[in-house]
Amino acid sequence: MSSSASSPPPPPPDFPASDRAALPAGWRDSLVRLGADGAMMASIEAAAADHAGPAVPGRVARAEHSLVTVLTPAGPVRAGLTRREQACAGDYVLLSAAEPVVAEVLPRRSHLVRHAAGNRTEPQTLAANMDEVFVTVAADRGVSLGRIERFLALVWESGTIPVVVLTKGDLLAPGAATPLLTRAAGVAPGADVHLVSAITGEGVGDLARRLEPGRTAALIGSSGAGKSSLLNALAGAEVAATTRVRDADGKGRHKTAWRELVVLDQGGAVIDTPGLRGLGMWLDETGLDTAFADLTELALGCRFSDCRHATEPGCAVTAAIEAGTFEARRLESYRKLEREAAYVARKADPRARRAQARAEHAITREGAARARHRPRSS
Repeated sequence: MSSSASSPPPPPPDFPASDRAALPAGWRDSLVRLGADGAMMASIEAAAADHAGPAVPGRVARAEHSLVTVLTPAGPVRAGLTRREQACAGDYVLLSAAEPVVAEVLPRRSHLVRHAAGNRTEPQTLAANMDEVFVTVAADRGVSLGRIERFLALVWESGTIPVVVLTKGDLLAPGAATPLLTRAAGVAPGADVHLVSAITGEGVGDLARRLEPGRTAALIGSSGAGKSSLLNALAGAEVAATTRVRDADGKGRHKTAWRELVVLDQGGAVIDTPGLRGLGMWLDETGLDTAFADLTELALGCRFSDCRHATEPGCAVTAAIEAGTFEARRLESYRKLEREAAYVARKADPRARRAQARAEHAITREGAARARHRPRSS
């Protein structure tokens, strides 16, 4: 019987029938090409050792509800997901050799998470097991520094390294590149910033060198940021469909309708994601403080450890703003993201909601008590 995309790959001839931890021949080379590093392959071996019977390792290229497309040593396989297992693009999995079902999703070394769209308070995983995330921003339109900061906070929270990629550099006016790179670098401490053009090829080689066998990058950005064009330039072929951006507002349609992992011929893998018009915060202080490392470092010089950088005496942050060495806009951006993250955390955690309510109630009681004991004017 010939194999198809809806059936599991047949066990290779050298599958030891008596070996419970057997993996297909050549699986290591295949998984390196899919982006696995030494640590991940060790995890796969350990998981296979606990699996009852031969297992087929692979990586999820695309996830759709209860079905996933898994890249395996024998080719792509459409496999089912049990209620116990949840997977997304980039996950490493073990398939049962007996039927096309995901037997286990390997622990993630990193995952990019946002607050799910809509009214539900729950996380949505966009991609898993990346080494870097390319934050794509169209350079030919008004670049929103606040939106870059929002993306960077989520990426740092994911456990990966962000790379800011200013796309469509060929559409910039002469002399505009250097100031734009300077502005972007100013809001991206610890991250590299690249200016690229998928049309001319400018800067694409620098990004391609960041990808090699055993490494994975994810692409995120707003609609019309040029992610699909950048992916095609990195792949050297049209692997993602593109669409024209509206001239009126610079926005594009969601040409990429799902998150999908693409393996590059020259090595490395890229996870393409749909354009994100809404990017809700789902993070703690780690991602926020890393994205605003310059602010965090400044705050160490404040007189009070709980300084809110408002009217407190001895505030190093407000002093830097007055001296012109730190932007007030950046402090406001931090406060906005901090408030949003705290709001989502309270909604997600009933205990946090009750603690917030108690704190607000205590403040109200304290204010009422002061009012009762305030001396009346004669």
